[in-house]
Amino acid sequence: MGVLNITPDSFSDGGRFTVVETAIEQALSMADLGASIIDVGGESTRPNATPVSSKEEISRVVPVIKGIRSKSNVAISIDTSKPDVMKAAVDEGANLINDVYALQRPGALEMAATLGVPVCLMHMQANPKTMQDSPNYLNVVDEVSSFFTQRIAACEAVGITRDKIIIDPGFGFGKTLQHNLSLLAKLALFKRHGCPILAGLSRKSMIGEILNKRVEERLFGSVSAALLAVINGASIVRVHDVAETADALKIHNAVQGNY
Repeated sequence: MGVLNITPDSFSDGGRFTVVETAIEQALSMADLGASIIDVGGESTRPNATPVSSKEEISRVVPVIKGIRSKSNVAISIDTSKPDVMKAAVDEGANLINDVYALQRPGALEMAATLGVPVCLMHMQANPKTMQDSPNYLNVVDEVSSFFTQRIAACEAVGITRDKIIIDPGFGFGKTLQHNLSLLAKLALFKRHGCPILAGLSRKSMIGEILNKRVEERLFGSVSAALLAVINGASIVRVHDVAETADALKIHNAVQGNY
């Protein structure tokens, strides 16, 4: 999954793809380099991010989704938690809803059920404004797993079947470095839910903390983390550096006999 942020303030690529034509070119490039899903987002969810209105979010993402769909059949994910943005995006060709709030906002669950596309449910403690203030768990793996049990049940209650659900433990979303490392080490335990696992580790602060490197210097750490996530059970990795990650995964697949 290639990351495409149509925002001025995302932590890594904010401001780079706010021009529609540039964003479309980037999406097509990522697809050519090996991304099978393009994750389009119009609102930053980095720590301390400022919320934007639905109207603004729609104005950012819809022209880009429309442009990608007119030129490519690559799967498009809409990274949003707002029901009206979900609808606008899916109406223009988005194939997946990727929600950091796990469809907990008012109307989101019902809208996703109505739209009928697969959904990705991410775990986050608190919200982007406050999530990194003082993350606290008795057992992060057990608590995140329990959260998925509850959210999957909520989805099934409104008709979203388990075969349309992806789960994401939410690396960096209300977690300390040790929480993130525990989740990555024990990622395979989440397979018990019977849903594909998505891991988003690319360029995140956990990599910066381990390596003592700035965002723009985290390529090798990000590729290593993505590879570890796949080895530990992830079906999808959400990345900024598509070509490099794709190369690493091709080597892994070849060793597994999938060359």
